[in-house]
Amino acid sequence: MLTKTASVIDGPKIKTALPGANAKPVLEGDERYISPSYTRSYPLVAKQGRGIVVTDVDGNEFFDFSSGIAVTSTGHCHPDVVAAIQKQAGELIHMSGTDFYYETLVTLAERLSKIAPMPGPHRVYYGNSGADAVECALKLARYHTGRQNVIAFHGAFHGRTMGALSLTASKPQQKRRFSPLVPGVSHVSFPDVYRQGEQDALACTRYIEEKLFKTTLPPEEVAAIFVEPVQGEGGYVPAPPAFLRELRRISDEHGILLVADEVQSGVGRTGKWWAIEHMGVEPDMVCIAKGIASGMPLGVTLTRADIMNWVPGSHASTFGGNPVCIAAALATLDVIERQGLLRNSEEVGNHLLHRMGEWPKKHKLVGDVRGFGLMIGIELVKDKATKERAPAERDRVVELAFERGVLFLGCGANTIRVAPPLITSKQQADIAMDVLEECLEIAAN
Repeated sequence: MLTKTASVIDGPKIKTALPGANAKPVLEGDERYISPSYTRSYPLVAKQGRGIVVTDVDGNEFFDFSSGIAVTSTGHCHPDVVAAIQKQAGELIHMSGTDFYYETLVTLAERLSKIAPMPGPHRVYYGNSGADAVECALKLARYHTGRQNVIAFHGAFHGRTMGALSLTASKPQQKRRFSPLVPGVSHVSFPDVYRQGEQDALACTRYIEEKLFKTTLPPEEVAAIFVEPVQGEGGYVPAPPAFLRELRRISDEHGILLVADEVQSGVGRTGKWWAIEHMGVEPDMVCIAKGIASGMPLGVTLTRADIMNWVPGSHASTFGGNPVCIAAALATLDVIERQGLLRNSEEVGNHLLHRMGEWPKKHKLVGDVRGFGLMIGIELVKDKATKERAPAERDRVVELAFERGVLFLGCGANTIRVAPPLITSKQQADIAMDVLEECLEIAAN
């Protein structure tokens, strides 16, 4: 099934039917005991991960081109990250940063300040997840400005806790039967260059100024604008630079905070520390999680220091900034810098984008390929002229790839996300793309 490219380097190894004999009891137990709210794309029962390879309970080896939803930035179980976790676990597992002090809280904050996408000085809040980081940013924006309203965008995913969910506008099921949500959120269209063209970028910001601010939303009552520089769940859609520049201008003119949600796009995924650096725009706050600790649960809200002016008791988290998670994050940053993974993400990403550049002409189902670094979206359509979305075909391609040993995930209604660990080589990327091309051809016929 693989082309001769696969012979250059070890590829996926599927040894059993999927799911295998050992996987089936786990799936049955999951059906019996685990919340049905979880979304699963295929029956992978993971046992071990090393680098870009995940091994299931039946010994099948998969190339992970999802990175556990863009989390395992340095690959699965990077030895330096594992060593840092083990060392810290033998010294101090928990001492709540809410009530006590420990050195590495400051150490990581200093490291993040050095790579922040806006000038310092900075302050940092630690939580447990991306949703935590967004909740903090939402509360802080209201606290700092004394304003109650916020703007977010259609297609956005900011998390599932009630504040973050109120900003989210990705799928109706995420909100169904959970109302009332946090009030004061206005959603605006996010520019989609593939579907609307370049002119759509400024149409979205014009709507804010010429419609929203002049009809229903006084700008002086808006605390913040939340935006993903590259929409994740929304379809791996990059924000046009002109759009973000206009958001920055609008924010500056009206005293509004610009919050960049870099939970999925940050920590080197796009070939730079932060995706917003590609657009040349400086935010006031950055929400960070996923890849920051290579698999350990950590969320970070990084702001300009003057913004984080709340007083003790305003916001806190028992487990946020856990010592073991902080150790994993410090090791992750060390690995990214020492191994040149920003450069690798850019180079391998460019290699992939070059290879996939002809796919809209070559493959019947491919309408668009877009992204930066190792955050690439492949949008599938039923008809190139009308750009009719192909969600069933997308799901079929993801399933076929799983059966051939490569793990992809969908995003948006009809997009495949390509998001392998930052350590991925060009040869490994080519093997995965060989599989993906095969699956695209099968699904199209």
